Amino acid sequence: MSDLGILAGEISDWILEYANRNSIQKLVVGVSGGVDSAVTSTLSAMTGLDTIVLNMPIHQDLSQYDLSKRHISWLEENWENVEGRLVDLTATFDKFNDDLKGSVISDLALANSRARLRMVTLYAIAGSTGGMVVGTGNRVEDFGVGFFTKYGDGGVDISPIADLYKSEVYALAAELGVLQEIRDAAPTDGLWDDGRTDEEQMGASYAELEWAMSHVDGNRGGTLSDRQIEVLKIYNILHSENLHKMSEIPVFKMRRD
Repeated sequence: MSDLGILAGEISDWILEYANRNSIQKLVVGVSGGVDSAVTSTLSAMTGLDTIVLNMPIHQDLSQYDLSKRHISWLEENWENVEGRLVDLTATFDKFNDDLKGSVISDLALANSRARLRMVTLYAIAGSTGGMVVGTGNRVEDFGVGFFTKYGDGGVDISPIADLYKSEVYALAAELGVLQEIRDAAPTDGLWDDGRTDEEQMGASYAELEWAMSHVDGNRGGTLSDRQIEVLKIYNILHSENLHKMSEIPVFKMRRD
């Protein structure tokens, strides 16, 4: 077995051991059509536990919706323990948006509300089936630049790929046989009607941010190119601005003499 095959088995076993230790009966995963959720849902299916995978469109770009649908079908064809569900949250989001009319709500807040509606849906199903919500964030997103929605896609019970760089997620996707179209698709959070990509939002590619994170964590010196200096600046700004997402919630400590 290849090193990547061994890694996939280790992560899947880790999920299963955590579930068994905590009397979890089902795994619940949101499938966006992106590589992170495709890998996470596949690793979840490999545990043998009942795995519910959800396609939750909200005014979704047709290509994203189709990739999610195709990946769910692929999972169901290959693992008998997988159950795919479609929960179209478009009308729910529209009603939410309508009820906020008259309030000053930013486009970013509305975009994040999409992620939070999906989180609520995942937990409604997990809570009704004795399940847990499996997170899909990678290392750069979760611990580098904080590119996730607080209490949205950041609201999970377990994070099996959060220590993997994006390049490692892609490598696992190839090892696991994830659809080529998913591996080739430009990463996007799917929260915007204009279909903007993650790179467009952050100003740097995952490969660049992965380099920056490794550079900072390793305290590396040396001569840098103009682009590397720019990427480091982007990384440091995003890390600083989103640190509140990646840190424990502040708790006032009462003096107890």
